[in-house]
Amino acid sequence: MTCFDRRDLGLLLLRLGTGGVLAAHGAQKLFGWFGGGGLAGTGMAMAAMGYVPGKQSALAAGLAEAGGGTLLALGLATPAAGASAAGAMAGAMAVHLPNGFFASEGGFEHAASLGLTAAGLAVSGPGRISLDHLLGHTVDRGWMVPAALGVTAAATLAVVGARTKRVRRAAEGEQTTLFDE
Repeated sequence: MTCFDRRDLGLLLLRLGTGGVLAAHGAQKLFGWFGGGGLAGTGMAMAAMGYVPGKQSALAAGLAEAGGGTLLALGLATPAAGASAAGAMAGAMAVHLPNGFFASEGGFEHAASLGLTAAGLAVSGPGRISLDHLLGHTVDRGWMVPAALGVTAAATLAVVGARTKRVRRAAEGEQTTLFDE
């Protein structure tokens, strides 16, 4: 019988907490649960934020959050799960970046915390209290960590870069008030 240590218990708690929050956040987008907008409402919001097409962007973000979060909580395919969740949170950070760091001001604090924790779990692994460990780490190999993080980083840079271009183009077309009346 294997004795679990503090590291295993700590990783389990991080996985359950972070994965649970991400899964719930994704369920808001996908199904409208927990007060979310579902695909239709979230799709309109995503398009307004510059992520177009909106509905497909909502689907991708929802799957990355709900799927990545669920897999993190289970400790299954941890490199891919952590990378996909981190990529989704990088997309959220891009939206909140103009508001500064703190969430109380609409900043990126919450997304950064979730994204960094998900990426950290992808790198550290799930610990021994996990499905990855139970299955002999067949979908949690060392080479999968840089592969998952690299592919996700490239895709995230492309998506966030395209969004940034759209947002800048839209802002350039807007007139601002020159004088107070």
